[in-house]
Amino acid sequence: MLALPLAVALRAQAQQSAPYRVAWVSMDEAASHSPLLTAFRGGMADLGYVEGKNLAIDTWWGAGSSEKIERMSGEIVRADTDVIVTQGGATLPPILRAGITRPIVFSMSADPVEAKFVKSYAHPGGNVTGITLFTAELVGKRMALLREALPSIKRLAVIANPEHPGASKELQKAREAAIKLGLSMQYFPTSSEAMLDSALAEIARSRIEAALVFTDGFALGYADRISAFAIHNHIAVVSGWADFARRGNLMTYGPVLTDVYRRLATYVDRIHKGARPGDLPIEQPTKIELVVNLATARALGVSLPQSVLLSANEVIQ
Repeated sequence: MLALPLAVALRAQAQQSAPYRVAWVSMDEAASHSPLLTAFRGGMADLGYVEGKNLAIDTWWGAGSSEKIERMSGEIVRADTDVIVTQGGATLPPILRAGITRPIVFSMSADPVEAKFVKSYAHPGGNVTGITLFTAELVGKRMALLREALPSIKRLAVIANPEHPGASKELQKAREAAIKLGLSMQYFPTSSEAMLDSALAEIARSRIEAALVFTDGFALGYADRISAFAIHNHIAVVSGWADFARRGNLMTYGPVLTDVYRRLATYVDRIHKGARPGDLPIEQPTKIELVVNLATARALGVSLPQSVLLSANEVIQ
């Protein structure tokens, strides 16, 4: 058997020992500590990856600018990236517009099929796969929990971004739940700060008692403003991600985000071992949590029933 030429042998050895390179791309500001990135790192560690040895994670931050993400796309590819992990639905479009063909693993709040990012949940196709936080079936449960917490409410506002893929499905679920729960529901489409300001002003004038906020990046960006408005006007707000409650809204019921990002590591691992992204089915969250802000309940003058408090995974004092 002939020995390999020295240059070929050295190159093969280098390739074998080179760490698997992951690009973490986020629309957030650069952060020294990101709970979601930490969760992803934990998932990779669980699968036997060690940064500095067989894994390298490069972070890319968009600081709220899709144009910046798109401008960075060439650098991401030139950095010898093996796979790209995108945090949030707003991060994926600029990566796709740049024509990147490397494997992409996403987490997003939108319906990825309606957004036309993938062909189907079972067979995404192309170079994109991941986990969607889109769970329209939880809308009715959020409304039922709100009604359980405040049995006397009659009028409910729904605040939602109509441009968010899947919002129409969630709205239909909300209408069905409103009929079942005997609630009068008013829909407030909000896709800009001005529209949100107008919606909040109208909600205050209408003396609406409670609000359901559909979860997406736009709504989360205004969680503090919504909670301050709600407390001032004695309006109970329910939404889907725990941060809404931690930032002052009454309660949330929805996926555990850190669990979702830890789970993304399994996609990266399978792609590393040869799986094609387009063959890996889109998943939905499996761990759901109820978070209740007791401090907000006191500010609203609401006495929450024990049934709600005992069901909560987290109670903010």
